[in-house]
Amino acid sequence: MSIDLSQFFEVFFEESFEGLDAMEAELLNLVPGEEDLETINTIFRAAHSIKGGSGTFGFNSVSDFTHVLETLLDQIREGKRELTTEHVDLLLKSVDCLRALLSALQSEQEPDLEEANALRLKFEAILGLGQSEHDNSNSECADEQQAEVNTYQIDFKPYHHLFKTGNEPLYMISELAELGELETHVSHNEIPDITDLTADDCFLSWRFFLNTEKEERVIREIFEWVEDDCDLTITLCGGLFSEDDTAQGAEENNPDSKIELASSAPINTQEVKKAVVSKAPPPATESTSIRVGIDKVDSLINMVGELVITQAMLTQLGEQEITEATIASLQEGLAQLAHNTRDLQENVMRIRMLPISFVFSRFPRLVRDISQKLNKQVELKLLGEQTELDKTVMEKISDPMVHLVRNSLDHGLETVDQRLAVGKDPVGIVTLNAFHQGGNIVIEIMDDGQGLNTTKIKEKAIANGLIALGDELSDDEINELIFMPGFSTADAVSDISGRGVGMDVVRRNIQSLNGSVEVSSATGIGSTFTIRLPLTLAILDGQLVKVAKHTYIIPLISIVESLQIDITKVSRVGKDLDVLRLRDEYIPILRLYNIFNHQGAIETLDKTLLVVVESDNQKIGLLVDDLLSQQQVVIKSLEANYQKVDGVSGATILGDGRVSLIIDISGLIKLSGLRKPGSQELIIESQANLEAS
Repeated sequence: MSIDLSQFFEVFFEESFEGLDAMEAELLNLVPGEEDLETINTIFRAAHSIKGGSGTFGFNSVSDFTHVLETLLDQIREGKRELTTEHVDLLLKSVDCLRALLSALQSEQEPDLEEANALRLKFEAILGLGQSEHDNSNSECADEQQAEVNTYQIDFKPYHHLFKTGNEPLYMISELAELGELETHVSHNEIPDITDLTADDCFLSWRFFLNTEKEERVIREIFEWVEDDCDLTITLCGGLFSEDDTAQGAEENNPDSKIELASSAPINTQEVKKAVVSKAPPPATESTSIRVGIDKVDSLINMVGELVITQAMLTQLGEQEITEATIASLQEGLAQLAHNTRDLQENVMRIRMLPISFVFSRFPRLVRDISQKLNKQVELKLLGEQTELDKTVMEKISDPMVHLVRNSLDHGLETVDQRLAVGKDPVGIVTLNAFHQGGNIVIEIMDDGQGLNTTKIKEKAIANGLIALGDELSDDEINELIFMPGFSTADAVSDISGRGVGMDVVRRNIQSLNGSVEVSSATGIGSTFTIRLPLTLAILDGQLVKVAKHTYIIPLISIVESLQIDITKVSRVGKDLDVLRLRDEYIPILRLYNIFNHQGAIETLDKTLLVVVESDNQKIGLLVDDLLSQQQVVIKSLEANYQKVDGVSGATILGDGRVSLIIDISGLIKLSGLRKPGSQELIIESQANLEAS
């Protein structure tokens, strides 16, 4: 019988990565000398499941590597070895190694075994030394020889659907054989006639007699993956059985079954694996999935039911004679349809929402590793872990958050001596906080360190030509300079920060999600980076504007204000750029009808409206004919459905069926040339001339 196991690969990879996350989280909680047995068991079970699954699918590089770390964990949980800091560090490195191996297999690549082999040697060195030096090895061998050997009778009857879950009994047999002397009996009395036989159902059952020093729980762990898919009985029989005794005992306990004695020779586990998978099939193509709570699914089903009822009512009304009563009922039905549609939309969007704990969970390990490297003492606090946001947003915000946390650890927090010198607790605190605010999610990265050095930032900015020597800037404006490309105050380049790249990329990546990032700081107290993001990338809160006969959508999050232009405060800069003096700023005016080549737009400045928007810490004014309504719109990819258009981030379909383009503010600034070298200097120079006049 041949089963295509590739259909189960993606589930295996998902569960394995979840298991690795659980291992890492529990390892970070371990304190040598104070470890909890249940924590050790949780780590062991995760490793054991990964080993069993990878063995089932023929991923031997993973199963062989996991075996050695599983052996160490088994000795620790059985009290044969004391946990040390070295063990924890090695196990954490093994989690990283397993992630790399599994990621390579998931993407159908050959895994790099260099790191795995190096770690395996370290495990084998630890396991080879034992708990004492070599002069105690003889006594240990004597203890092992005197260990009690018991015989267990194991009755294993899989349910018929076992193979459909991706499980293979031969692998369980091979694992049992590793525990001691194994004799195997198979019953085939449930195999149906050939006409009723189905190739993907299991009709066999087994009885094993195992002579082993291991406890019963070790045997049960082999069947953990199938405990809900079989009947399993394990009975302690006492002393050793001979071949005749086992066969006779099997027949006495089950006289009606057709029991056949398997070969009494030791089982070759490698041959067993070859019998099942001669060559592992290639992994399935990587796909994304999401786990959804049953409450969300039930709610969605209820909404669909309401929608069906409303549709049936409208269909019935459409078949009746048109009267004032039917028109009133039709209007009521349409209102109900609109209500049901909104509810359905909200429930569908909830399916994509996940708690931000999926992102936060990676930071305890990051903080531990970096603080050790920097020789700093750091406590990480996580708040608002159950705050939900869209899965796509979550995946894209992870890297910017990592960079901000690394900067807090490297630049923000002081060393132990520095903190003690100013009367602070030697342990610095980094806090990650998430909460909803309006239609957005706010993420804060806070530290109680020394704060940003505004003097040093300003000196670097002047040296790099970002600002002039005589510019008067507030502390907040100086702090914003850290987001300029290539800006860094680090005196030396390290593998943690200080390469002169990063903070500008952080802001750009966040803005690509229609979000924003700000920084606030107080000397000696600490710094806070605040990220604001939309809850989802699928729906946008937008302002509809009219340009000639066309309707465009401007993201509300980008809009600073809208105003009627005062022509007396408009001046010409260069050949064709107008700027508006707005309070203490000069705002470049972009004519959308020129950029998008529209005819028939209003060109007189004092008869149009200006929408002031901001991107990359730069404000511009968009000239429009009129402001229309504000509404939520469903974003459609223009690049996927048509082609990439500069200055446009996507499209949507309006209520009247027309397609409306969504303006990309950052792309529009680039398209207009305002980011070209010298453009900002020209505006600044013109500002100075205007102020002088």
